[in-house]
Amino acid sequence: MARRVIVVMLGPVPWAPPGTEPARWRSALAEDVVDLVATLNGVDAAIAATAADRALADAIGWPGMPVYDLATNRVGAVLAAAAEDGYDQAAVVAADAPDVPGLLLGKLLRPLTTRTVVLAPALGPEPGLLGVAARLPAPDWLPEIDLDVADVRLIRGAAPRPAEVAVSPGWRRLRGAADLATLDPAVEGWDTTRMLLGR
Repeated sequence: MARRVIVVMLGPVPWAPPGTEPARWRSALAEDVVDLVATLNGVDAAIAATAADRALADAIGWPGMPVYDLATNRVGAVLAAAAEDGYDQAAVVAADAPDVPGLLLGKLLRPLTTRTVVLAPALGPEPGLLGVAARLPAPDWLPEIDLDVADVRLIRGAAPRPAEVAVSPGWRRLRGAADLATLDPAVEGWDTTRMLLGR
């Protein structure tokens, strides 16, 4: 059976709801994603962070959860680190989607039985991806990917055959005040974010 890991990529969150301390907001979003990934069956969980975010990673990680130290917030470095740890498949997901369903993260990995790379779009008007999954080691043709600006079309265009890149269902990231209205209080999870907004 393939060894699989989902890595939560910490990155900048350039906004916060009015009256909410930006650092606490960013921590709440990331903590909810980490908590979800840590409870999924059949996959390991890890965090990826630059030196500036290492303290946050240590604060929200579960005991024994690996932290991959990065020079920059790029997916390729995470995939390389996961390959060095002996994983056969890895997914890298953004840390600002606190209510993302676990089932959707499972769908990000599932196509890797027949595809080399899988992309989950970030829904909404802004560019970027929710996550990227790949068989390891990652293919040489995979370009550097920044989850905030990556484009599905360009990544598919870099592949020797477009069919090597699958697109799984996307999800919205909380990247602006308008996204708050899309949070559904009836959906389980995102407890830390929910508590912070409730105050």
